[in-house]
Amino acid sequence: MGMPVTLIIEDNIASPDIFDQAYAYFSSVDETYSPYKSSSEVSRINAGLAESNRSPGMQEIMRLCKDTSTATNGYFDAWHQGKFDPSGLVKGWAINNSAKLLRGLGCRNYYVEAGGDIQVSGLNAAGEPWQIGIRNPFDRQQNVKVLSVTTQGIATSGLYIRGEHIYNPLNDGAPLKDVASLTVIGPNIYEADRFATAAFAMGAGGIRFIDALPGFEAYMIDNAGVATLTRGFERYVKSE
Repeated sequence: MGMPVTLIIEDNIASPDIFDQAYAYFSSVDETYSPYKSSSEVSRINAGLAESNRSPGMQEIMRLCKDTSTATNGYFDAWHQGKFDPSGLVKGWAINNSAKLLRGLGCRNYYVEAGGDIQVSGLNAAGEPWQIGIRNPFDRQQNVKVLSVTTQGIATSGLYIRGEHIYNPLNDGAPLKDVASLTVIGPNIYEADRFATAAFAMGAGGIRFIDALPGFEAYMIDNAGVATLTRGFERYVKSE
């Protein structure tokens, strides 16, 4: 989907074959679910592929999209202007699955990132929790916070890199101009990513939605540069 993928493994068993398997998995996801490739199953659905001819994997993704729409009161919607685009869910799902693949191969300390969304496990090369920076949306060379995590998924939604690719399905056409960025920490990147997308579409109220979700924390920066954080967010911030 045109996004860079970064994989770091800090285990002695790390080998070219393990990296190749992880990257091959991402390539297979791209071939199936990218809305930008005319040969993908998503593109074929948008061209009229019958439901009876859709793969089991695609049927599962469509079910997850429907479940996420229900869980977010309609703020997550994979159908836009008659076209199916599950990108807001597939990216986190794929990162999470690649992390499961690594764990199944015996890896315990790793970092997987695709397009800025991250899943970590264990410790980094220094034997410490992974350090993840939250970028300043108004100055991408600056981190406003640094997180310290060992098992969590971290997803950031915003318009400052990819432009207007998120919309409010309950008020389609209205620009999302209240929030500059919203970073969500979840139990894994699949959960963090799908809820970050929906919460960003909610505008300024998205931070309250995340605050009410057990096991999730978030950090929001509005377009005036003012930060709002959930009640338990600070426990993930790296101490000075």
